[in-house]
Amino acid sequence: MSTATAAPAQRQKQWDTRRTEKRRRLDAVRQYASGPVLQQGDMVAVLEALLAPGDRVVLEGNNQKQADFLARMLTQVNPDKIHHLHLIMPSVSLPEHLDLFERGIARKLDFSFAGTQSLRIAQFLQDGLLEVGAIHTYIELYARLFVDLTPNVVMVAGYMADRQGNLYTGPSTEDTPTLVESAAFRDGIVIAQVNQIVDDVSDLPRVDVPGSWIDFVVQSDKPFFIEPLFTRDPRVIKPVHVLMAMMAIRGVYEKHQVQSLNHGIGFNTAAIELILPTYGEQLGLKGKICRNWVLNPHPTLIPAIETGWVESVHCFGAELGMEGYAAA
Repeated sequence: MSTATAAPAQRQKQWDTRRTEKRRRLDAVRQYASGPVLQQGDMVAVLEALLAPGDRVVLEGNNQKQADFLARMLTQVNPDKIHHLHLIMPSVSLPEHLDLFERGIARKLDFSFAGTQSLRIAQFLQDGLLEVGAIHTYIELYARLFVDLTPNVVMVAGYMADRQGNLYTGPSTEDTPTLVESAAFRDGIVIAQVNQIVDDVSDLPRVDVPGSWIDFVVQSDKPFFIEPLFTRDPRVIKPVHVLMAMMAIRGVYEKHQVQSLNHGIGFNTAAIELILPTYGEQLGLKGKICRNWVLNPHPTLIPAIETGWVESVHCFGAELGMEGYAAA
């Protein structure tokens, strides 16, 4: 009699694990949702049902617009249920972002900018509360969201949504569509906090992100936090800033005929913008330098715009106090 045994049947390969897992998570929170609309008071329970330990979670902070309500709700989940999250953030800007690590809810962080939270990040690294995956350029971070940092859940902020989930992100659109796409196109879950939910898409000024990309929307308890990161007050520019601006204009911009540029944060660059119609005019450089700009229009750029130095501005988003001017 043969003693050979039959080979065990091979398990059939499952090719839609992310899609199946998304359906399971969505089903777990259907009791809280009316279509895509969630209620403020249910958000802690919703997050505990949607998230799993070790998830990669994108939490918007970008340079200015913060999903602060969702961040506050996330700090309230039970760390015994939700822990070791891997946060992926363009900008770590709010205390709540790091409270997640202090409470043990999050463990790993990939980010581009920390600003006022940088000292706390350093302390958490020293204390062993936080592990840094990498510090990225913005472009690298966004690219990796579609490659090896694909998120399980993305949380963003917008000004308005309708009851089908169509999202109006307002003048500060910036990073939001890219963050949403990284989850929507690979079976991740997208939650948007908004300042207002309206009944119909016709009540939105425009649709920046379609409802088919958004799984849930919730009206937050107050308008999202926006940080006036780039707005520059000309009164704060000091003589040393002006001197450095004159050196930059004469030694770099004039010499190399710089036509297209992006001025970042700081009063050194703000001073360059401010003295173009005066010092730049004296050098006869109008029409020869600084014609095409990539930045959010700032108060210090107004004189250059209105005296005809600036031919075009590509806006990333908006600046507090400048929305009306930019629109005009």
